[in-house]
Amino acid sequence: MKNLRLRRLHILQALPILLVVPGTGSAESCHAPSRPFVPSDSQLVRDYRDVIRQDFEDYISDIQSYFRCLDEERTRAFEEARAVSEDYDRFLQLVGD
Repeated sequence: MKNLRLRRLHILQALPILLVVPGTGSAESCHAPSRPFVPSDSQLVRDYRDVIRQDFEDYISDIQSYFRCLDEERTRAFEEARAVSEDYDRFLQLVGD
């Protein structure tokens, strides 16, 4: 029983590492948006202010979507890791380790 508790502790300690290391899971791809470009030439800024403003508004919208994606993926990954940990516990009980 002590050995099983020790293994569970090791599994829980390994979870953060497993969540950081890239793997071949079913992870969703969250792509960070590119930063808006602002020309250093003030005349260009004035000439293209509407386009630049729209780029910033698009970026703000896209970065919010990106943060939501990361939150959803983190939740999914933790849930999957918890389920895998439970599966491993059942496996250890079956093999008697």
